[in-house]
Amino acid sequence: MSNMKNSNQLFIRTMSCNLFILGLILLFSACNSSEADESSDFNDIIWNVKAIHPDGQTLDIKAFDKNGNSYDIKAIQNSDQHSFLDVKALGNGIELSVKMLVSNDRFIPIKAIDKVGTSYDIKAVTSEGEKLDVKGVARSGSVVVMKAISKEGDFYGVKAISPTGQLNDIRGIKINVQKIEMVLNGIRVLAHVKAMHPSDDDGDFEIFPEITEKGKDENEFERITWNIKAVTTDGRNLDVKAFDDKGDRFDVKAIQDTKQHSFMNIRAFVNLKELPVKIIFNEEGYSSLGAIGSKGNLYEIKAIDEGDVKLDVKGISRSGNIVNVKAVKENGEFYGVKAFSPDGELNDVKGIKIFDRKIELKIKGNPVYAHLKAISQ
Repeated sequence: MSNMKNSNQLFIRTMSCNLFILGLILLFSACNSSEADESSDFNDIIWNVKAIHPDGQTLDIKAFDKNGNSYDIKAIQNSDQHSFLDVKALGNGIELSVKMLVSNDRFIPIKAIDKVGTSYDIKAVTSEGEKLDVKGVARSGSVVVMKAISKEGDFYGVKAISPTGQLNDIRGIKINVQKIEMVLNGIRVLAHVKAMHPSDDDGDFEIFPEITEKGKDENEFERITWNIKAVTTDGRNLDVKAFDDKGDRFDVKAIQDTKQHSFMNIRAFVNLKELPVKIIFNEEGYSSLGAIGSKGNLYEIKAIDEGDVKLDVKGISRSGNIVNVKAVKENGEFYGVKAFSPDGELNDVKGIKIFDRKIELKIKGNPVYAHLKAISQ
C-alpha cells in the first residue's frame, strides 16, 4: 500500500511539472507569435467620416442602397494604432467593405460592396439633404485622393474624425502594381479605402485631367530611392541588405516614383531586377522579411552591425493593420527600421495588412503575412 501511495504522489508531481513546463512553452509561443495582435483586448473606437465644407461645416458620408436606405461610413480603430484604419459601411447589423472601383470615368467611383456583389453608392449629404458624389480625383503612385464634389465642381476634403478630435485622411491605397487590385464578389477593385495619418505631401496631387485631354505622365517624375536603415539605441544607422543562399548581398530601398512619399513600396535590387519585399507568414514565431525572386526563391533581409554581424529583420508584433518591424539582436534587443530620403526625411518601415486574415496572398508559392511599406511617421 505504501509503495502504491508513493507511486501516486510521484505521478502527480511529474504531471504537475509537465503541465507547468507546457504552460511556459505556450506562453513563450504566444509572446513570440507573429499573429499575436495587440488589438485582442481593445475596445473598438469608431471614427466619423465627414466631408469638410470650406466654411468649416461637416457633411455626413453615407452609403445608399437601391431603395434609398442609408448606412454610415466609419473608420474603425481596433487597436492602439490609428495610422492605418479600415473604412466600412455600417448599419442594420451589416458591415460592408468600401473600395475604389476600376472605371473608365474621369473620376474613380467609390462603393460599398456586400457579400453577393451588390454595390452601394457613396455620397456626402448636405444639411438640406442634397447628395454629392464622393470620388477618387487624383492619384500619385500607390495613393488615390478622395473628395466630395459639389454641383459646381468644388472639391471638399474627406476626413476621419476620432471622438477626441484627431484627424486622418481618407485615401485609396494600392498594393498591387496592376490596374485591377482584386475582384471582390465579382466587382473589379482599383484600390482599398483606408483612413491614414495626414502627410505633408498632400498638395502634390494633381487632379485627373479631362478625358479629352492628355494627362501628365507620372513617369516624368525623377525617381528617388530612400535608404533603408536599422537605427541602434546609440543613434547608429545599420545597412539593411538582401542576401541570397550564397551570402551575396543586395541593396534594399524604398522607391519614390511620384511626388507623394507617404506610402512607398520597398524593393530589393538583385541583378538589375526589383524584387518585392514582404513579411512572410510563419506559424512558429516572429515573421521574417524576404525578397521574393522570380522563381519563388527568398532572399533573407538582414541588418549589418559592426564586425559584419548579421541581424534578423522581422515583424515582431501586430497592432490592427500595422505590423511592427525591427532588427533583432541575439540578446533580444530591438532596433527600429526607417527609410531615409537623400535630403534627410524619415518614414517608418512597417508591415501593412489589408485583410483580416493570416495570409494576405501567395506570391510564387510564398505565403505573405503583410506588405512591407515605408509610410509617414
